[in-house]
Amino acid sequence: MQPKLQRVEAHPTVVKRVSRRHEDEAHGGAWKVAFADFCLALMCLFLVLWLLASRNSERMQQLLKTAGADLIEEGQGLTSSLASGSRGSMIDRNPVPAHGEAPVKGKSNQSSDTDLPDADPRLSKSRYESAGEMRELAKLIERIAAQVGLASNLHSAITPQGLRLMLHDTDTQGMFERGSPYPSARMRELLRKLGPLFARMDNQLIIVGHTDASPYSDKSPGAFSNSALSSHRAMAARHQLMEGGMPADTVMQVSGMADRAPLDPARPQAAINRRIELMVLTSSQARQLSGMFGLPREGLSLDATPPNPEGLLQRLQQQLAPYRAASAPAP
Repeated sequence: MQPKLQRVEAHPTVVKRVSRRHEDEAHGGAWKVAFADFCLALMCLFLVLWLLASRNSERMQQLLKTAGADLIEEGQGLTSSLASGSRGSMIDRNPVPAHGEAPVKGKSNQSSDTDLPDADPRLSKSRYESAGEMRELAKLIERIAAQVGLASNLHSAITPQGLRLMLHDTDTQGMFERGSPYPSARMRELLRKLGPLFARMDNQLIIVGHTDASPYSDKSPGAFSNSALSSHRAMAARHQLMEGGMPADTVMQVSGMADRAPLDPARPQAAINRRIELMVLTSSQARQLSGMFGLPREGLSLDATPPNPEGLLQRLQQQLAPYRAASAPAP
C-alpha cells in the first residue's frame, strides 16, 4: 500500500529590500574630502588677510617715520598706537644678495661710495664753495639720476646761496604717489644713492617740499592740506637720504611751501610744480641762515643779500623754460 502524500501548499516568497544608501553615505569618505577642502580654503583666506594687514601696518610705520615719528619701535619713548600693528612678518626685509654673494647679517640698506659713478678725485674734498666746484657736484648728481632713470626729473642751478637741486614730477613720472608722502621706488633709490655723497660733504643742506595748486576737498583748519603734504614729503626725502648713509646733522632745515613757489606760475597745477628741492649751501650762506634763526649776534650784516634778486630769478626762469615747454600739454 502506497503511503498517502500530503499536499504542501506553496507560499509566495517575499523579498524585502532594505536600502542602506544613507548609512553608506554617512560612513563613506566623500564628505571628509569636501570638509578638508573647505578648511584649507578657509585657512588660505585667513593667511592672505593676515599678510595684507601686516603689509598695511609696515607701510603705516614707514609713513610715520618719514613724517618724523622716529620713536616707533626704536627702543626709545612711546610706540605709536596707529603703527603698532603686527610685530612679526613672514616677508624677509633684508636685501637679496647678488649671485654668488653670501648674505651678511645685520647689513643695512645704506649705499656705499662705490655706488657713485666714476668717482672723480677732484670731488674728494669735503666742502664745495665756488661755482666751479658746485658745477662738478651737479654733474655727478646728474649721472646718479641718469642711473636710476630720473634724468628728466632733475634740474640743477648754481645760485649765490649754493647748488639748487630740483627733483620734480613730469607728465609721465612722479616722485611721490599722488596725494601721498610715500616716495616712488626710483625716488627712494635716487635719494639713497645720494646719501653717501652728502655724507662726505661738510656743506649744510636744506630740504624743501612743493606741491601743485590742486586743493583738497576738506578746507577746514585741521584738515590735511598741501602745506602738510609738502612738509611730509620733505621729511620723507630726509629719511631716505639718512637711510642711504647721510648723517642727520647734515640737514639744517626741512620745510614745506605747498603751492606758494611754483616753477610754472602760468600753470599752477603743472607737474613740474610738484617737486623736492635740495639746496647745498655754501659756508657763508649756512652761517647767515644759522644766525637768522639762532641767537641774535651783533654785527651780523645783511649785505650778503644778492643786489639784484629779480635778475637772478629771470635767469633761473630762462634756464627752466625748456623744461616747462617739454612738460606743457600738446595743443
